[in-house]
Amino acid sequence: VRYKQIDHTLNERRVLYSLRHPCTVKYFFSFKDNSYVYLSIEYITGGDLFTYLRHMTKFNEKQAKFYAAQIYLAFEYLHYFDILYRDLKPENILIAENGYLKVTDFGFAKHVSGRTYTLCGTPDYLPPEIIKHKGYAKSVDWWTFGILLFEMAAGQPPFSGKDHIQLYEAIINQRFIFPNYFSAELSDIIQKLLVIDVSTRLGCMANGNKDIQIHPWFDSINFVRIHHQQEQPQYRYAF
Repeated sequence: VRYKQIDHTLNERRVLYSLRHPCTVKYFFSFKDNSYVYLSIEYITGGDLFTYLRHMTKFNEKQAKFYAAQIYLAFEYLHYFDILYRDLKPENILIAENGYLKVTDFGFAKHVSGRTYTLCGTPDYLPPEIIKHKGYAKSVDWWTFGILLFEMAAGQPPFSGKDHIQLYEAIINQRFIFPNYFSAELSDIIQKLLVIDVSTRLGCMANGNKDIQIHPWFDSINFVRIHHQQEQPQYRYAF
């Protein structure tokens, strides 16, 4: 309240209140005092994906694919209601006791029916259209999805720099290298997600997000069973 973050918090509450999906955290209620606004959401016992990824160094492709399918389903749901997430990163993905994921932290999420111009997100995950201050829509979430796929399988994001300027130059100039242990299908889906031209980025063309779902990398995934949490996770967690 003191730092005039009420609008930001109320926006997050509105988004959370509207969500009913197994891959997003549940919102219960909110209250405030003279200093803070509090949001009550479900308690997720397994910690966050960032901590687990650092512990494991990197995930094998089967595990990365299992997690990626859930993020895809969350984004498919959000985009159906014209909600941009805009802050995908391992720190914002929680691991439930059953080994499934929950997307959390909707502070940057926004209802957008057209385009928006807000500069927000995490530097390693910023899409080129945000760096260049261009208007954007759902394309930004699919760019960050590609970054997450790379980080889960490699243990680090694809782009780097000594400072933010060098990092952004690397992003805009597409300076990254695929590890030689990536499968051809994984490299292909990431390559098609990390496309500068939004009109040809995977998930942003005529078929929309379905182009991602039918990509060969996901051939072994049953998205319906993932949605209903009927697949056995490769790992369960006891933090």
